[in-house]
Amino acid sequence: MGSLKDELLKGIWHAFTALDLDHSGKVSKSQLKVLSHNLCTVLKVPHDPVALEEHFRDDDEGPVSNQGYMPYLNKFILEKKLTEAMGVSWQQEQFENYKINFDDSKDGLSVWELIELVGNGQFSKGMDRQTVSMAINEVFNELILDVLKQGYMIKKGHRRKNWTERWFVLKPNIISYYVSEDLKDKKGDILLDENCCVESLPDKDGKKCLFLIKCFDKTFEISASDKKKKQEWIQAIHSTIHLLKLGSPPPHKEARQRRKELRKKLLAEQEELERQMKELQVANENKQQELEAVRKKLEEAASRAAEEEKKRLQTQVELQARFSTELEREKLIRQQMEEQVAQKSSELEQYLQRLEDMYLKLQEALEDERQARQDEETVRKLQARLLEEESSKRAELEKWHLEQQQAIQTTEAEKQELENQRVIKEQALQEALGQLQQLELERKQALEQYEGVKKKLEMATKTTKSWKDKVAHHEGLIRLIEPGSKNAHLITNWGPAAFTQAELEERQKSWKEKKTTE
Repeated sequence: MGSLKDELLKGIWHAFTALDLDHSGKVSKSQLKVLSHNLCTVLKVPHDPVALEEHFRDDDEGPVSNQGYMPYLNKFILEKKLTEAMGVSWQQEQFENYKINFDDSKDGLSVWELIELVGNGQFSKGMDRQTVSMAINEVFNELILDVLKQGYMIKKGHRRKNWTERWFVLKPNIISYYVSEDLKDKKGDILLDENCCVESLPDKDGKKCLFLIKCFDKTFEISASDKKKKQEWIQAIHSTIHLLKLGSPPPHKEARQRRKELRKKLLAEQEELERQMKELQVANENKQQELEAVRKKLEEAASRAAEEEKKRLQTQVELQARFSTELEREKLIRQQMEEQVAQKSSELEQYLQRLEDMYLKLQEALEDERQARQDEETVRKLQARLLEEESSKRAELEKWHLEQQQAIQTTEAEKQELENQRVIKEQALQEALGQLQQLELERKQALEQYEGVKKKLEMATKTTKSWKDKVAHHEGLIRLIEPGSKNAHLITNWGPAAFTQAELEERQKSWKEKKTTE
């Protein structure tokens, strides 16, 4: 598994180096996204672009080094490819089922129990014990021993200046080197601080892939096995010195602290969820009791509703029978009323015909009365004219009498003449008296005519009154029984009239039109 991973990393390192055009050891995020997508396409691994954003979410917007890109590369690309190539897969569903069925009485699962389960293939498929052991050693070295990087390199001695192969172990503030990887024979340490630096050296003395570590009091020349290893060690040491300058913890410690905080947060959320579940369970039980009480009440209400429905149906049947009887009786009464209405309509038509005849006669009587009044007015005017003529004659006679008196008082000579004139005037006066008598006789005749016309008028008035009395008598005795009109009825001395004011005016208008046409 290690050799396969090394072969994959070698090709990826060359791709990363090709993208690093200014040889700064860093590549922009956009270029890493393209590189990741191409790697997933070539290796036939499902690409997850969100994982890259989540992995570098807390970093700045600047470029990412090879050392910073490696955790994402191992987790989301290489591990998928290696597990698929080895036939290894994690059985997440079995792990979730195991957590659900886990005994709640236990505080948890120990590390050794989990390792035993994984080694037995409980949650994995195609993973042997050796692979599990290698993975545990790698995790132990990184998380417990704070090992950032380890491997064989050749170191130049300080005294004899010879080159010797050593096992180097890089930690957050120190590089230790041993005789072999069993870590039994330690040969020395390289203390790292913010004043240290690492530089690449050209090949010399037959040694290749050289780089230099400068410390406060010493300088170490080291040769890597190849350029890739050289670049990895330079990047790892440079990143460690950079973190020391910033005073930041190593990435795995920071990740461990985040995981610890996340576990605390998840535990608090789980406790809160359990508390809410208990509250919901208590509320659910109370709601169930309330629902049971409501169900009983609904059953009682349904029983009462059924009884009320039965009573209602019985009452409805009785009311329907009663309604049918009332309907039959109403039909019979309606038929009788229609016959009575037809009879009353016939009587009303006869009555209206008689009333129209009476109205015509009343119109004739009123016309006679009007004519008598016109004759009376003519006689009155004639009498007034005769009285005016009589007054004028009397005035003229008085004038003549005064003139006669004046003539008597005149001279004797004139007296005779006046006597003659008086005789003439007396004759004229006699003639005027005769005319006055004639006028008096004519006035008496006019008075007699007036009296005759007055008597005719009184007779016409009596006749009109008698017709009115007959009409009122008929109107009071004969009146059709019919639905009342919305218009106001006339009120007579004998009670409400059989017709309204509007109907009377309409009939008067029609009678007048007939009268004018005749």
